[in-house]
Amino acid sequence: MSTPSPETSLAIAIDIGGTFTDIALHDARSGRIWRAKTPSVPTDPSQAFLTGVKLALGDAGHAATSLERVLHGTTVATNMILEGKGARAALVTTAGFRHVLTIGRQDIPRRANYLAWVKPARPVPASRVLEVKERIGSGGIVIEPLDEASVSEVAEACRALKVDAVAVCLLHSFANPAHERRVAEILREKLPGVAVTASSDVLPVVREYERSLATVLNAIVMPGVSTYVSRLEDRLEGEKVTAPLLLMQSNGGVAGGSTIRRAPALTALSGPAAGVVGARDVAAACGIKDILTVDIGGTSADICLIKDGRIDLTQSGHVGEWPLPLPMVDMVTIGAGGGSIAKVEDGTLTVGPQSAGADPGPAAYGKSSPYATVTDAHIVLGHLQAKLLGGRMALDTAAARAAVEREVARPLGLELEAAARGVLAIIDNNMVGALRIVSVERGHDPRDFTLVPFGGAGPLHGCSLAELLGISRVLIPAAPGVLCADGLLAADLKADFSRTLPKAGAVDVAAARASYAELEAQANDWLANEKVAPADRQFRRVALMRYHGQGGEVSVAWVDDAKGVETAFGNAHQGLYGFKLDSAVELVTLRVEATGRMPPPPKPQLAAGRGAAPHEQVAIHLASGKTGVPLYDRASLGAGDKIAGPAIITQLDATTLVLPDWTGEVHPSGAILLTHRPTLHSKLGV
Repeated sequence: MSTPSPETSLAIAIDIGGTFTDIALHDARSGRIWRAKTPSVPTDPSQAFLTGVKLALGDAGHAATSLERVLHGTTVATNMILEGKGARAALVTTAGFRHVLTIGRQDIPRRANYLAWVKPARPVPASRVLEVKERIGSGGIVIEPLDEASVSEVAEACRALKVDAVAVCLLHSFANPAHERRVAEILREKLPGVAVTASSDVLPVVREYERSLATVLNAIVMPGVSTYVSRLEDRLEGEKVTAPLLLMQSNGGVAGGSTIRRAPALTALSGPAAGVVGARDVAAACGIKDILTVDIGGTSADICLIKDGRIDLTQSGHVGEWPLPLPMVDMVTIGAGGGSIAKVEDGTLTVGPQSAGADPGPAAYGKSSPYATVTDAHIVLGHLQAKLLGGRMALDTAAARAAVEREVARPLGLELEAAARGVLAIIDNNMVGALRIVSVERGHDPRDFTLVPFGGAGPLHGCSLAELLGISRVLIPAAPGVLCADGLLAADLKADFSRTLPKAGAVDVAAARASYAELEAQANDWLANEKVAPADRQFRRVALMRYHGQGGEVSVAWVDDAKGVETAFGNAHQGLYGFKLDSAVELVTLRVEATGRMPPPPKPQLAAGRGAAPHEQVAIHLASGKTGVPLYDRASLGAGDKIAGPAIITQLDATTLVLPDWTGEVHPSGAILLTHRPTLHSKLGV
């Protein structure tokens, strides 16, 4: 870590999204915060990264050399997987198992038409799946020694196939990784310049298909992410920044460049995970522990449920069509954002999942976009003003109106404003479906939670989403449009270390203790490499368990007692599925969640307000018709100030739409708590 200056202690966070790049600069000593937002550069994300750093430092009046921490959330790995633009890779596996990826699983995606669904092409075709002669049993015993000559043959085949990366995933290597590590070592020697990754370094757990796929996806993104991280480090070095670069992972923690180069797939949900961490931090400052978060950006909406202040992890996550069973924040992502394209096909209006992105973006961005988007619909209804980003970005209102008229209103025979309301109604209902997945379908009543909408478009939809779900409280963060960047500053260093037992069976506390001790030793080594002081290291033991005969596990906090951990599993199963079974309980996988505590970001308190005063009246269109509403500048609001809807609140990074029957009060932390108090007329639908 760099030596702190006596005057400042600066940390900067940069989150690159599909449309905008968000920046937050915090000074821990003074408590000051500077935020900035700039358009993303899809062809070279590192350009927007450096532009954002310079913007924030320029606003603060500090030199780049004064930075002590640089944190980054990135979608580079995700985009490579989704767009199929990763490295040309090969998979090396045990002889006789080359079709594991092709076979996959028998299940069909839950929302797919089982009569029409076609299995997607695998990220590595069968022609690039190669075999080595070896065999290790499920208990870790060597059945057939490794034939190193067959490994040399595989290396020659990889050279002939001109691959850029190789994934090594041998049968039962989670129980004994010796053969797999030797294969990787030989391939690195014989294939200089080719990225080689082994499943024992990515996901040393049971289930051959998922483990193979995770290792393949890691290999596919490894060269690209390594190049990207190196480019960022070079750009920072060019600005004479000596602070360490820490990147956000899917599990809600950050890690250094060496960890990310080894396992870049860990960043697959990097940005959204940072937003969830930030939302929890904002809610905690207001004394709220149970929240539903919805991060609405330009391309997607990422939705998560937090109960009792705890962010749950899942190993059943997906990136696009592929299961990626690495520990990641348990969330649902759908194609719904400000850039979601509205179009009429066969007389039916659809919105998303396709997005106009940053280029050409919505019609209002003035780049001759042919699309009508959710952002354009908001402009038609008057929800968005003529300029964004503090006046740095002008919106083309006429182009937005023309696009909605051409693409939606005219084909459906509707008035312009009715067409725009239809666009918003569809996108809201799409998001409500995802919100119900993380709440109702998992045994939670959404009415018991506070909705936290964020992202550039989140506060425009917060009240309408809450009304559709029956939620009566909405919490708008102080800087909703850059909350993912704020979340980076609130994140700790984190890594997960897992081990599947050689054979699932009854809980053996003594054996589990020994395995946990070994996992914690690995975790300690990692934290030491990340230069975390022993006093700042924390470990959490997790057990993945199931009833005998089940195909999936439920994770519970480890209890150092067989009966106690079985009871914890039964209670977790009851909460998740609504029942318990009178069956034998099996312990399958052990996991240690290692945390290195980082300095918490400053939490400045707002001065007491003098009463909310709008700076002008603007006309907007609501379901009841056109009406004038007050327009507030959020920077002018102080603690305790109250706002009654309908109203619009503008700020640098987002716009908040307060609907009728909602009232808001500014919390001393800077967040605004909106409360729904429906009148008799609204209850009757008048």
